[in-house]
Amino acid sequence: MINKFGIILVKPQLGENIGACARSMKNFGIKNLSLVSPKFTFPNHKTKVTSVGAIDIINKTRVFNNTRDALNNYDIVISFSARRRDINKKHIKFADLFKIIKNKKYKSFGLVFGRESSGLSNEDLSYSNFILQIPTTKKFKSLNLSHAVTLVCYEIFKNFNKSIFKKNGKNLKVSSKLKISKLLKYLTKQLESKNFFMPIEKKQSMILNLNNLIYRLEPNDKELRILASIISFLSKKNNKP
Repeated sequence: MINKFGIILVKPQLGENIGACARSMKNFGIKNLSLVSPKFTFPNHKTKVTSVGAIDIINKTRVFNNTRDALNNYDIVISFSARRRDINKKHIKFADLFKIIKNKKYKSFGLVFGRESSGLSNEDLSYSNFILQIPTTKKFKSLNLSHAVTLVCYEIFKNFNKSIFKKNGKNLKVSSKLKISKLLKYLTKQLESKNFFMPIEKKQSMILNLNNLIYRLEPNDKELRILASIISFLSKKNNKP
């Protein structure tokens, strides 16, 4: 599924940015890289050095003279822009992108990024189906080219590999309310035996604070057992530090 995507860099200016993009692509399983009129002889030394272990992507990169030709083989083209453009194109968010990707009638997707200095031109954008602006602070929206590519590759990878990002169920599952309640009753009983709740008029509020603390921790079964063991150990009359 991940091979349905291709990264297209339009008029990139720095070889090291292309190398960094290739490295990020390989991190997240995207293999197809295309360049449109790079501003230097490709590949150069800086491109190869910064690509590190992704030299295979660099070696297979296709170079085109114009944006239109670079996009001919894609069913859907999404362009990324740091600013909202006043052109007749639908602006989407990542959630929309994933819905589009899941549409089975589309077999390939081109992801287009502009030059470092000024991004994509309106002509470049005219070949797109959609425009996506990566969310950033309003005070500074411009991302480094390789950083933008990394973010997009990561979001796509995450969407197609959701199991990797799920918590490993059994041990991390929060204990039931019943188990937590039993622990709290046990803790309260032990504290009462040590005259912890003083002055007595504040006892109820202190118990409420304990309840809030334990529930906020969202302990799993293993953690509850550890807490119970600690309470039991500390409550022994003859226990010495």
